[in-house]
Amino acid sequence: MTAILTIAGKEFRDGLRNRWVLAIALVLALLAVGIAWFGAAASGGLGFTSLATTLVSLATLAVFLIPLIALLLAYDAVVGEQEAGTLLLLLTYPISRTSLLLGKFLGHGLILGAATTLGFGIAGAVIALAADGVPLPELVTGMGLLIASSVLLGWVFIAFAYLISVCVTEKARAAGLALVVWFLFVLVFDLGLLALLVSVEQGGDWLPWLLLLNPTECFRLINLAGFEAARSYIGLTAIAEGGAFQPAVLVPILMAWILVPLGLALLRFRHRSA
Repeated sequence: MTAILTIAGKEFRDGLRNRWVLAIALVLALLAVGIAWFGAAASGGLGFTSLATTLVSLATLAVFLIPLIALLLAYDAVVGEQEAGTLLLLLTYPISRTSLLLGKFLGHGLILGAATTLGFGIAGAVIALAADGVPLPELVTGMGLLIASSVLLGWVFIAFAYLISVCVTEKARAAGLALVVWFLFVLVFDLGLLALLVSVEQGGDWLPWLLLLNPTECFRLINLAGFEAARSYIGLTAIAEGGAFQPAVLVPILMAWILVPLGLALLRFRHRSA
């Protein structure tokens, strides 16, 4: 455990030194504040609209940005070390491959978690101070759920990045596969499910369950909790109804989306030559 924490601390310090935390936090904060403050632009106005609409818009922002940031942050975690010639050196230290990979994953997870919390936290503070009539308890609960689920979503795609990184031997190929993963889960899945939804005329009660095959949809569903009025803004996730799509069920599913690719990455890394 000490080795894991030591490696995680080194990765986190490297992230601070390389300005990853600051850059991610600033991007999220600026975009989140912009979305919150110009939410009424579509109707010809400016300013804060409603908490439900704002949180749904911020969740949509997170769906596009968080997976991409996570993949870019960690796609070269192993293959980059190999190309730089430092992986062999790391493996000569008295630490197991499992500890090395878990430590690096924890470090990248902390970088993304700190940046996400800071970025969306700034947006929440701006809303609380500048918007009129926003119930503070609801804002804290909604933003807290958004931040926590965004961190989990980021860890899912960090795990995918690690799986990619241990399966290839070139950084360029890892970067290409990372973009493919982003396209599949963020863009292609929605288009495919929409086409399936249109083609099924009846007996499509099983369609909502397909949402669980995509971590980004699980994330969207988690952030719908308590905002029935927001369902019309969220697209395909509006077809999901019932207790099976509540945060108490969806959060463990999102955590499983972290554990499965990370577990596969660990298995592959144990049998990978340096």
